[in-house]
Amino acid sequence: MSLFGIGTMIYVALLLINAMAILSEDRFLARIGWVSASRQIRDVNTGFQQTYDHTNAYGTVQGEAGMKARLIDLISAVRTLMRIPLIVINTVVILYELAWG
Repeated sequence: MSLFGIGTMIYVALLLINAMAILSEDRFLARIGWVSASRQIRDVNTGFQQTYDHTNAYGTVQGEAGMKARLIDLISAVRTLMRIPLIVINTVVILYELAWG
């Protein structure tokens, strides 16, 4: 019996995606400075201080999208795109665990 099988990897991935999906941008992410670019553009002063020719469509400077910006975008995408699929997947996993536990 393997300790780290395919089922365990699926559970770990599901738990990590669930963790990203429930992070609150206002309560947690803003406190540590991990606010998405679209959220920063909503600020009144931020939009006027940026020069348009140096930024791409996401409001970040081209060529400087580091690991932090990519993680912020990943968290934002998971929260946006995976909301409904996670409800379905979690329901299936719960029903599976209840039936064959």
